[in-house]
Amino acid sequence: MKIIYCGDVVGRAGREAVLKNLKYMRQKFAADVIIVNVENAAHGFGVSENIAKTFLNAGADVLTTGNHVWQHRDIVPFLDSSKQIIRPLNYPANSSGRGATEFRLADGRVILIAQVLGRVFMDPVDNPAFAIDNLLRSYNLGKNIDAIFVDIHAECTSEKLAFGCYLDGRVSVVAGTHTHVPTADAKVMPQGTAYITDVGMCGNYDSVLGFEKQAPIDRLCQRYNANKLEVCTHGGSVCAIMVETDDKTGLAKSITPFRIDEKHDQ
Repeated sequence: MKIIYCGDVVGRAGREAVLKNLKYMRQKFAADVIIVNVENAAHGFGVSENIAKTFLNAGADVLTTGNHVWQHRDIVPFLDSSKQIIRPLNYPANSSGRGATEFRLADGRVILIAQVLGRVFMDPVDNPAFAIDNLLRSYNLGKNIDAIFVDIHAECTSEKLAFGCYLDGRVSVVAGTHTHVPTADAKVMPQGTAYITDVGMCGNYDSVLGFEKQAPIDRLCQRYNANKLEVCTHGGSVCAIMVETDDKTGLAKSITPFRIDEKHDQ
């Protein structure tokens, strides 16, 4: 199975970059499934129902979110009604939506997609390792599920690394998001799980994490927080990974990070 995962979409620049490259990515990599993190897709924080539907209608298969998932109230009923968008698994069990979903390919293969939040420098949530353990009790990779993709949306690199090592051999992919900066450690771990600490963002890289530079500079130099963060509206790039798994075992054969700066209109 060939899986593409696009990192955090940040504002209009990120939206346009991904939307104008979805068809191109699917064709170029012969992708079976495309997953997009829409955590910051609406004005840099969260995602609205309309924006989520725009990604799905344009060809994304499943959407992940993160700690800003509740930013726009209209997304809450959509989280409950759609199986193509997930929120972090380790939020309280009575939270709206689902923390994992199964996506069935046209040829009958099924991939499980899940997301957890880290806890270091993040919101207080349930233990991500225990949450994923509870989920995986129902799945046996390569037997009753063809692939398992897990996003860890976290601030701390060591937490992401420990989580990836913890799941090595039990899932197909562990991919980190949230920090918006792509890391250079993509690898297939010893027991066969593809791993990267952070996929990077889909947005404007001539910026501060997808936002116009001046307000962050003011906060750095003057501790002046009155200036509103303004998300970049143009010049976006796509940062993503492509993972190929073995259909017999469900484990990863390869992981390839890639970046697209040119927009390929559909």
